[in-house]
Amino acid sequence: MPSAAKLAYRPVGIVSGIAGGMAAAAIFKKVWAKVDDSDEKPDPLSSAYGWREILLAAAIQGLIYGVVKASIDRAGAQGFHRFTGEWPGD
Repeated sequence: MPSAAKLAYRPVGIVSGIAGGMAAAAIFKKVWAKVDDSDEKPDPLSSAYGWREILLAAAIQGLIYGVVKASIDRAGAQGFHRFTGEWPGD
């Protein structure tokens, strides 16, 4: 891909990354509230939580973040491709 197209995609990638992080955090908060009846995720450094809660929260958070990030990255690449005719990852 020409370097100008790669440079043009950078702002799209940055904005979509920020939006994806915010979306993933909101989704995680809702999911965790159903799992633990709490609005707060367990802090790994807090003695109030056991291994089970810490690892379960981390696994759920990682899964949600990974799926949201991949979905938003892919949608951004497809939109960029439709707009420019260039695929940003090539």
